[in-house]
Amino acid sequence: MIDLLQKAVAMGGSDIFVIPGSSVTVKVHSRLEKLTDSRLSPADTERLIHEMYELAHRDFSLLEREGDDDFSFAILNVSRFRCNAYKQRGTLAAICRIVNFELPNAGDMHIPSLVMELAAQRSGMILVTGPAGSGKSTTLACMVDRINETRGAHIVTIEDPIEYLHRHKQSLVSQREVPNDAATFGRALRAALRQAPDVVMLGEMRDLDTIRTAITAAETGHLLLSSLHTIGAAKTVDRIIDTFPAEQQAQIRVQLSMVLKAVVSQRLVPTINGERVPVFEVMTVNPAIQNMIRDGRTHQIDNVIYGGSDKTMLSMDAELQRLVREGRITREMAILHAANPETLAKRI
Repeated sequence: MIDLLQKAVAMGGSDIFVIPGSSVTVKVHSRLEKLTDSRLSPADTERLIHEMYELAHRDFSLLEREGDDDFSFAILNVSRFRCNAYKQRGTLAAICRIVNFELPNAGDMHIPSLVMELAAQRSGMILVTGPAGSGKSTTLACMVDRINETRGAHIVTIEDPIEYLHRHKQSLVSQREVPNDAATFGRALRAALRQAPDVVMLGEMRDLDTIRTAITAAETGHLLLSSLHTIGAAKTVDRIIDTFPAEQQAQIRVQLSMVLKAVVSQRLVPTINGERVPVFEVMTVNPAIQNMIRDGRTHQIDNVIYGGSDKTMLSMDAELQRLVREGRITREMAILHAANPETLAKRI
């Protein structure tokens, strides 16, 4: 397994697939490349996954009992790996994401300065959203690192699993992993509020209990950073509100309108040369958007973002149009990923 992981890193891969009936495969940009000539049998796959658990010093019975399991491990002088092992059709399979030891550079990751400036906030909630594999964890790590470099604070991160390791710089950083260091996200978040935090980075808001506690944390003067698997600011607000029972939603709208500072949405778009580039939408909460959230008029939020008059906003469609103009992505790819495909097609 170590040989395969080393080979994948050397090829510049992002994900390694260990699935019965197929070769061990690595994704390099948007292409799938084989790492082995022969196809894996179920026994081969199980043996390789056992090796991963040995590298992670993790109890294999977690996978057998639950049917899937998230964990991470590192190989000295190679890389860190974030893995998900799971059962499928009565056999075992696993996917490993390659995570560099060094924290990513925001410029190299094409993260706009508008996003990084959000790290200067001292309280409230900032959400980074997008589909799985769109780079949300990387953006959050860059924001945490910016805070770590620029102010004296206690930063508590709660992740499943830990991806990037933060050194103490201007700030102190406590990193907790679920379930190794805490049983659940909700429990870890409630404990974090008693750990004198200035900033809490919650890897993902997964359920009602976690979302409720996160809103409370943001209300009590902490800066809370987290992620959701949604696309677009309006859908993100609706997703949070809809998590709560109907009789509580009016109150949650009021609370959310007060604590939400910004929503960053991102997705990776294939470029003409076969790589992938992140495209961002940024909604900063101004008085107009506060009123829309509070009054249940979230369908109007997109009009504010796409209007282009507020320089603290960034429209994903405008960014797609810019990439087409620069010759980095095709017109068809831009329209495919657009929030308003018909309007973008006319603009292009």
